[in-house]
Amino acid sequence: MNVNKPAIVDSHCHLDFDVLLEDIEGVIARAHEAGVHRMVTISTRVKRYAAIRAIAEAHPEVWFTVGTHPHNAHEELDVTAEQLADLASHPKCVGLGEAGLDYYYDNSPREAQAQGFRTHIAAARMTGLPLVIHSRSAEDDTASILEEEMVKGTFKPLLHCFSSGIELAERGLAIGAYLSFSGIATFKTTEEIREAARICPLDRMLVETDAPYLAPVPHRGKSNEPAFTAFTLACLAEVKGLPVEDMARITSDNFFRLFSKAERPEEYREAA
Repeated sequence: MNVNKPAIVDSHCHLDFDVLLEDIEGVIARAHEAGVHRMVTISTRVKRYAAIRAIAEAHPEVWFTVGTHPHNAHEELDVTAEQLADLASHPKCVGLGEAGLDYYYDNSPREAQAQGFRTHIAAARMTGLPLVIHSRSAEDDTASILEEEMVKGTFKPLLHCFSSGIELAERGLAIGAYLSFSGIATFKTTEEIREAARICPLDRMLVETDAPYLAPVPHRGKSNEPAFTAFTLACLAEVKGLPVEDMARITSDNFFRLFSKAERPEEYREAA
């Protein structure tokens, strides 16, 4: 990869996780070399807010979110929508989450996951910020909660690291959700994910790493990092039959439309 690649946004990574944090300057430098000039480090626990905020404050390339991962939902049920909204007022906090449902591991009681999910939706309504949604092995309940809550009042959903079937894609898209695709889309056995990308309108697609997890081919099995967003982007471009440059422009435009609090830097001006 060379420095002349079009500007890409990694819409979802976890820079506070040790494997990335221990080499954060190198991680960011390699991202720049790959054309990834901005990234969002995503919260998994509100109690880690100060640490995540500090990363974003120390690095102009990084924005952040605030929220509780469904794995940890039972630990932070006392966090209110109002508290989330207050924490999200920081200038570099551009979204809520990740929140949602994970029935694959069931690390948190399902009732706690649902309660936390709805609390984050309420905060997304209050703030107008997008809600980053985690859904694994919980497609019907995820879609049902989103549909029920959208009737109560609109908000901006983003189904991150999309790894579900076509039904969740269709139901999510029907209520205005965006879909974000990770390195999973590059795996040989995940044709269903590529099919979801095929049916996703171009103006609703984002790209991410979910680093340090889910490194794309040809780095599958290794620790993932924002620089590798470029490989997933190339896969999506192939799926959509577009040049990589166009897919970079499209996904970056979509990012700045959805994450409207994030100021578009000079590197992305040509995509405007």
